[in-house]
Amino acid sequence: MDADLSPAPFVLMYHSVQAYDTDPYRVTVHPDRFERQLRWLRRRGLRGVSMRELRHNPQPRQVVLTFDDGYADFATTVLPALDRYGFTATCFVIAGALGGHNSWDEPGPRKELMSAGQVRRIAAAGVEIGSHNLHHVHMTRLGNGELHDQVNRSRLILSDLIGAPVTGFCYPYGDAGPREAEAVAAAGYEYACAVGRIEPVSRHTLPRTFIGDRDTAPRLYAKAARHRLHRTRVAL
Repeated sequence: MDADLSPAPFVLMYHSVQAYDTDPYRVTVHPDRFERQLRWLRRRGLRGVSMRELRHNPQPRQVVLTFDDGYADFATTVLPALDRYGFTATCFVIAGALGGHNSWDEPGPRKELMSAGQVRRIAAAGVEIGSHNLHHVHMTRLGNGELHDQVNRSRLILSDLIGAPVTGFCYPYGDAGPREAEAVAAAGYEYACAVGRIEPVSRHTLPRTFIGDRDTAPRLYAKAARHRLHRTRVAL
């Protein structure tokens, strides 16, 4: 087998972590549940890391933690929790919505997104910043020119914002196919995360496992087992 191939990593997909009353799209994890999930990882001897750390400093027992959309609660709730466990993460930010809110979820609960200053602060704290496109749109519905603009401009905006290269991408809605993966690779991203499994699996279509507020210890065990059963090998 090609020595450059490694088993696809166990990548967890989070969104928002905050107390809530209703959550029709199931994108919110209560802080108490999040704390228990981090504790479960540590008790299993696992360490939460960013995709950047996994790719550049791979160690046994690493699990990648990713957070989509760049919600403001990442800066206020998630980062302090990660610090308590010695974990880090990758946060995929929507470059054209800094300081805005989740307009794509209307009429669901309104959630604030991180400001430019908060993104810079979490980056300085060691969180990897990735792109979640310029806007939260279905990429397969875009023409070639707009697709190119979305993936390239978002990378430039975020790179300028944090003063460092942005090498990771995440497809909004997990909406991607070969054309979208090729556009992301052509824009200079070193990897891209999907939702679930997109064939062929490659470093630009890395599958992730959704984590929600209902994921107790037995469900986490089941999801980890499913990943081990179905994972393929990719060149990271």
